[in-house]
Amino acid sequence: MKATYIDYKDTSNFSKTLLAYLATDENLASFYGNSPDTAGFQRQIELKSSFEHRAVLVQQLQLQYGDLLSGSPEVAANIELLKSDNTFTVTTGHQLNIFTGPLYFIFKIVTAIRLASDLKKDFPDKEFVPIYWMATEDHDFEEINNTRVYGKKIVWDVPRVSGTGRMDTGSMERVVRQYCSMLGLSDNSAKLTAIVEEAYCRDRSLADATRVFVNALFREYGLVIVDADKPELKKLFAHIIQDDILHEKSFRAISDTSQQLEQKGFQAQVHARECNFFYLTDDFRERIVKNPDGRFEVLNQDIYFTEAEIITEIQSHPERFSPNVVMRPLYEEIILPNLAYIGGGAEIVYWLQLKANFDQFGVPFPILIPRNSAMITDDKVAGKIFRLDLTFKSIFKSALTLQNDYVKRHTTYRLNLKDEWMEINAIFGKIKLRTHKIDPSLGPSAEAVKARLKKAMNNLEKKLLKADKRNHEEALIHIERVKEQLFPGGGLQERTENFATLYIKYGDDLVKELVKHFHPLDFKFTILY
Repeated sequence: MKATYIDYKDTSNFSKTLLAYLATDENLASFYGNSPDTAGFQRQIELKSSFEHRAVLVQQLQLQYGDLLSGSPEVAANIELLKSDNTFTVTTGHQLNIFTGPLYFIFKIVTAIRLASDLKKDFPDKEFVPIYWMATEDHDFEEINNTRVYGKKIVWDVPRVSGTGRMDTGSMERVVRQYCSMLGLSDNSAKLTAIVEEAYCRDRSLADATRVFVNALFREYGLVIVDADKPELKKLFAHIIQDDILHEKSFRAISDTSQQLEQKGFQAQVHARECNFFYLTDDFRERIVKNPDGRFEVLNQDIYFTEAEIITEIQSHPERFSPNVVMRPLYEEIILPNLAYIGGGAEIVYWLQLKANFDQFGVPFPILIPRNSAMITDDKVAGKIFRLDLTFKSIFKSALTLQNDYVKRHTTYRLNLKDEWMEINAIFGKIKLRTHKIDPSLGPSAEAVKARLKKAMNNLEKKLLKADKRNHEEALIHIERVKEQLFPGGGLQERTENFATLYIKYGDDLVKELVKHFHPLDFKFTILY
């Protein structure tokens, strides 16, 4: 593949806050820790050098992988490396989208893999392990139970149970058949079908199925997949669970930070609650709230705890306390020797709300890295872009703007009436002067006539443009089709389409090319063709 890169700001697809972060806006400096550069990583390594939980982490990872490690030597080696004080992680996280969901799921993981590789070059005496943190405790099933292949939506339509990672994939046979039927007949489609069936048709939990699927795609790169919904890992977090539930510390810190961000002109992405934990069992995941009588209630379950009882419950069963979106990042940094978190634009924005909370609990805040964002096409489409006198930068404009610009560039006539209006404007200056001499009150009437004429001339310009478009009809149709191919549904390709269509075309080379061309610390939008 060939690659070209453009600034994120030129795509008009990313938030003001993210662009300000990438531009190192001084108004955001107090909301993050070390900067995403070599000097920042050096300081972050020093911060994380005293990480204490390696033995527990390695033991849990080996248990989670089980027999899967025997066929994944690179992963097994990276897990072993985590025993060493010289080894650090770079992490991305995402929900358990079936069949990986939208394409950016893959981009997140590739960004982590490439960043780990780049850091090894910068710090050859250290080891760096890419991590995919599975959001196994998340319960937003409607967000992850579907994917799109060739524009067709495929849905796993069953009732949600508890955290999605605990759901049984035994009911996925129909949706697996539907997905695989879209893949066609080729060596690559046969390989992907085998991976899908092995992952989702063996009566595994969704967490285990996702691990099998993602591991099959990325094991040669040593990607380590973490399921943090485990009692031994939650024990490492229990002291913070208790402190936060009893004293509402996160609520105050994050609310204050959110207010400060908004005062500086940035919009908060998430809002902390007084209690930022759910109560989690195999049957449900429900919010914990503190009632006026001092008891803690599990909503919709008729379960109550006194303060003494909830302390006992946290100490005995920390796995039953599931962090929400503002506490999950803190949990991640407690159990990993992590240097950087790689997230999408919205994720980076809400992480900016969290630093004060990390500080009050004495946990190092990771370096924030926006995931690589990309568009993948082919030479045929790229050729059309160039023949239409467009560029990869210009295609982010609307189809109507591109079409109008094309007509204006290629017409043999002058379509605007700017010169004529200047002449008319001069005439109206004389008319206004004459009317003022006769009757000063007639000035507004003259201005009204001028305004009506200006509107009429603007409409005439539009008609001239529309008429000339007919002379370029074929090119304008091609522009519309190119936009539809590159921006399905009017949005970025990566936010809708599943990776399957690209895997069928490129096979294992797809990930290889992404790893080759992604540059996590350059902060550019990547176009591959």
